[in-house]
Amino acid sequence: MSASDQRLGHTRVKGREGRRTNAELDRITRTGWSRGTVLAVQWGPAALIITAVIGMLIALVIGGAAAPLALGDPGPVVRWGLPTVRLAYNLTASLTIGALVMAAWAASRDEPEYERAMQLAQGGAAAWTITTAAAALFTYLSVSAVPFSMSADFGQGLWFFLAQLEVGQLWLINLVMVALLSTFVFASRSRWGTILLTLVSLLCLWPLASQGHAAGAENHNTAVGGITLHYTGAAVWLGGLVVLAVLAATSAPRRRLPLVERYSQLAFVAFFVTAASGVVATIVNVGDLARLFDTPYGAIVIAKTVILVALGIFGAMNRRFLIDRMRRNIAAGESTTKPLAWLLAAELALMGAVAGAAAALGRTAAPQAQITADQLADPTPAQLLSGETLPPPFETSRLFTEWRLDPIWTTLVIIGIVFYIAGFIRLRRRGDKWPIWRLVAVLIGCAILLYNVNGALYVYGRFLFSFHMTEHMILSMIIPIFLVLGAPMTLLLRAVKPRDDGSMGMREWVLLLVHSKWAKFFSHPIVAGVNFAVALLTFYFTPLFRWATYDHVGHMWMIAHFLIVGYLFVESLIGDDPTRVRAPFPMRLISLILVMTFHAFFGLAVMTGTGLLVAEWYGATGRDWGPATALEDQQLGGAVAWGLGEFPTVILAAIVTLQWARSDERLAKREDKRAERDHDAELEAYNARLRALAERDGDGA
Repeated sequence: MSASDQRLGHTRVKGREGRRTNAELDRITRTGWSRGTVLAVQWGPAALIITAVIGMLIALVIGGAAAPLALGDPGPVVRWGLPTVRLAYNLTASLTIGALVMAAWAASRDEPEYERAMQLAQGGAAAWTITTAAAALFTYLSVSAVPFSMSADFGQGLWFFLAQLEVGQLWLINLVMVALLSTFVFASRSRWGTILLTLVSLLCLWPLASQGHAAGAENHNTAVGGITLHYTGAAVWLGGLVVLAVLAATSAPRRRLPLVERYSQLAFVAFFVTAASGVVATIVNVGDLARLFDTPYGAIVIAKTVILVALGIFGAMNRRFLIDRMRRNIAAGESTTKPLAWLLAAELALMGAVAGAAAALGRTAAPQAQITADQLADPTPAQLLSGETLPPPFETSRLFTEWRLDPIWTTLVIIGIVFYIAGFIRLRRRGDKWPIWRLVAVLIGCAILLYNVNGALYVYGRFLFSFHMTEHMILSMIIPIFLVLGAPMTLLLRAVKPRDDGSMGMREWVLLLVHSKWAKFFSHPIVAGVNFAVALLTFYFTPLFRWATYDHVGHMWMIAHFLIVGYLFVESLIGDDPTRVRAPFPMRLISLILVMTFHAFFGLAVMTGTGLLVAEWYGATGRDWGPATALEDQQLGGAVAWGLGEFPTVILAAIVTLQWARSDERLAKREDKRAERDHDAELEAYNARLRALAERDGDGA
């Protein structure tokens, strides 16, 4: 090597390709990637697109989704174009979501990788907006069978589709949401802006998931929840892999290992969510499992499932091996770019096949017909309202037999349980103490929450106000007690290792939230108490209650709202998690008494009220069992709100009193130890002062 080459960090290599150019040597010096590995990473996204198109075409032929229709055929351009733009929609959405998730979770803000991830999010969001508009247009062409034109009649028909029909309204909502996302992603670079954009990007998948089933179809809520989770897991998994390939090829060698490790964590959760939600969506769309083997839809599902399972096993095994190898090679000063590059390329190719099959599956007729209430010969009032039949007459045994799955909340609770147990085990293995009763408290609270969102209280609560109020009281007053006793944030802060590279992990996000001015305001004891009390009035005596009754999204918001409000109030009374303001024990008891008094007055007002809340729903379900009238059922719900609130009040008062006594006991022990150390210097000084005062008074006399 010449002296000039040594100064420039260049190495002359001879072989079949001759000498490397200075540009190639600069790239190798900067990133550690050879030309072959860079080509593997560059062709990975291309392989993704190619295999996606091939997989989509094969699935369309197998499922018959592109075959001409007997009536109202829109033509071959629309038949083949609609699944194509839906595939483009899925890929651009995945790129946007994956880039934002990687920027919020894996990328260091002190390195160029963060800005590269945000640039990918910008490009993905802009493309997502275009593909959303194209998908809406092709959907209209498919539904109306009207040829495309620039005439005024075509524009009026398109606007009627977007403004009046439910499918068109969902596409219009989706277009507006994605357009706003693509605007703000160019302007925001703050930590809060990044995480909010990530959450909004995930929310943008909801309108697409809602299109899979009509609003009045049976099991609509379960189906939409399962499909939403499926899209979310797949988008994070696929989009994160594309972004990882780009960042790994353009980042410094020292940054590859943390990027791969953090993506592997995301991929593990995404695979679990995708697989579980895929099972739910398959059951809803197939009905009878035998149809998996004798229908084109089932054949595509089986092929997609096989590839997903193989991809999950392949990815888990290779990533574990690859990460360990990267650690060893980093310690030895060696490089592992080649296996990483080819692994990324192979996984992207397999991901493409799954994405293509998924796009075609969305256009393939499901074996289980989704029949809306207006398609039935003699629909019941309950079916016209909710799309579901009334549950059977209530008996005590129904509390254990009636069940309707809520995929989103069930998945969130299971993930929370898994991570809490993992943190508990990590502390125990490290030799740190964590009381077993805290783990038991969290498990009890999560079990009650699972029952509350899936069991008989939810099933009957859709048609009986009294059951709905019971569900509400448990959400806001009983479940938070167990969750607060588990001190989840304290466990997280102790179990999760802090990051020191400028990236934001779970620990960093929690600390940012705890130290924010918003957390300081809403966790203040007075604000938490007022919020807990006022939340009842603002929900039940405003249109929010009607929204939560009619719309499943509103019901999801209701669960989250009352769970958070109840958690903040209980945390201000008995919590041990870190907080900016902690009220003294006498004030806590006074706050508890005042809030529960207001709560009792609310229950009394509902119990004695003569106006029916959401009368067009609860008064029109067609129920011929249970309370004689809907108003009597509502008054029973008021009694539940009054009576059920007393039980947790006693529990909270007892816990606050016990903590107060223990606090005084700990204070007394500290004072005793201090007195032993300084031989009771404070008491001696006090007595000496009294003697001096007495002597002075004696001299004056």
